[in-house]
Amino acid sequence: MKRQKGFTLIELLIVVAIIGILAAIAIPNLLTAMQRSKQKRTMADMRSIATAWEARATDTNKYNAAGVTLPGTSVTLAQLQNGLQPTYIKRLPAKDGWSNNWEFAADKSWGGATAAQVYMVRSYGKDGAADTPVAGPTTSFNSDIIYSNGSFVQYPEGVQQ
Repeated sequence: MKRQKGFTLIELLIVVAIIGILAAIAIPNLLTAMQRSKQKRTMADMRSIATAWEARATDTNKYNAAGVTLPGTSVTLAQLQNGLQPTYIKRLPAKDGWSNNWEFAADKSWGGATAAQVYMVRSYGKDGAADTPVAGPTTSFNSDIIYSNGSFVQYPEGVQQ
């Protein structure tokens, strides 16, 4: 009896099935890890922006020139860059981890005579759309991340979907 070279059809099907099962497990985990990485980068950038903003406030005694009551006066990226770069931060991150624009706000207008007491940095999350703020943890990559006056007001926690 002559021995065959190669694999039988059954052996090939078993190998393909095993590869399929491994791919079904690995791909969702990879996608989640990629989103988690963007989320962590966004939060680190928010802390850097806030640290620079707070350092400037130490020097000027005001945030304008930033609950879940969010401050209502918009601050543009250009205004913040002009006020913080390069003295308080070398380069202000222009976008969050998902390449969406930030939202910046203070309770008084930028450059106004009245000192702002509240500031906010907001990332709109993976979907780039503003959500109604909820205080505390969130479980979706699409949820906004909000940092105000030294702490996260809305933030990711636990398993993200």
